[in-house]
Amino acid sequence: IVFRFALIAVVTGQFHFGDAATNFFLVIIMGTLIGLAVGLIFYCIHRWLPVTSGIEIVLTFVTPYCMYYAAEHFHFSGVLAVVAGGLLLSGKRQSMLSYRSRIGAVNVWTSVVFVLNGLVFMLIGLHLPSITRGLGDFSLGSAIGYGLAISFILIIARLLCTLGASLFTRFMSHFITVADANPGWKGPMILGWAGMRGVVSLAAALSIPLLITDGGPPFPFRNLILFITFIVILVTLVFQGLTLPWLIRKINLEDRLTTIPEQKQEMIIQKKIAHYSLQYLDEKYSTGWPQNEHLDNLLVRLKIDLKHFSRELEKTEGTMDNSLIHFRQVYLEILEHQRKLLTEMNHRAEFDEDLIRKYLSLI
Repeated sequence: IVFRFALIAVVTGQFHFGDAATNFFLVIIMGTLIGLAVGLIFYCIHRWLPVTSGIEIVLTFVTPYCMYYAAEHFHFSGVLAVVAGGLLLSGKRQSMLSYRSRIGAVNVWTSVVFVLNGLVFMLIGLHLPSITRGLGDFSLGSAIGYGLAISFILIIARLLCTLGASLFTRFMSHFITVADANPGWKGPMILGWAGMRGVVSLAAALSIPLLITDGGPPFPFRNLILFITFIVILVTLVFQGLTLPWLIRKINLEDRLTTIPEQKQEMIIQKKIAHYSLQYLDEKYSTGWPQNEHLDNLLVRLKIDLKHFSRELEKTEGTMDNSLIHFRQVYLEILEHQRKLLTEMNHRAEFDEDLIRKYLSLI
């Protein structure tokens, strides 16, 4: 939003702080409200209209664009509209989407995001020669120097912000209750070093208009700004990205907020799931349990799970063993052999391919 006001100031040659401050908060608030309103509309569509999993996945693509364009149409923040509406729908996804839609959407979006990120950098790479030729009075060496200098300033500024936030949190802990009174320097250092620039920075630079006005002079130093942005993205992604794992190993950050080991957390979760399921069956089907072997098997499995995880939690009071890890390894091997069997059965004429695919999706 600040970047947008900077562009307006360059284009018009005027800047009034009072008007800019008022418009700043108006753009933020109205953009957020529009995003929430559009999100509620699409929530109702998902919730109460007869849609299939395929339609729901398509709607997940349509929704952010509708949020963005609705806000931008009224000259408010489309980015904040997407963020606000996305957070709203993300919190409602369990009641809004079927399990098939949730699983399918994750797979589809993972691939699409990967492809879009790749396309963006391919486009800027193809566009780079024309940007380099349009540097004008600036030589290639001086433009690279500007890019490296700004990259250094951005890295230092982000580190100062994260470390400063840690100091500010420690200071405010004397007056108010905070989640962690002493964040230390390790976590903020990793957060500061993880500030790689990417598509968002590139999109902001590309949004600079070619001309200040229709038929007017070109926007000053546009190609230089694009070139510097490309250098900043390259430096932060390659230099910071490749050194981040090394930094994490060197700092050796400890998880001070999680008091229960991850393996034990999983046991507690699965125990609670089994206990809750047995409680539900007991309350709903305590009388007149139907003569159904499948339901009997389900009940036995839940009781076995509850007993198993209760015993495992008792054993792990002192130290954690590797029984659960070994179980997972064996179970994954079994699933792999089941998939091979289904694949072999799929080559036989007596088995329907749709049924084979159904069981493949379950394992």
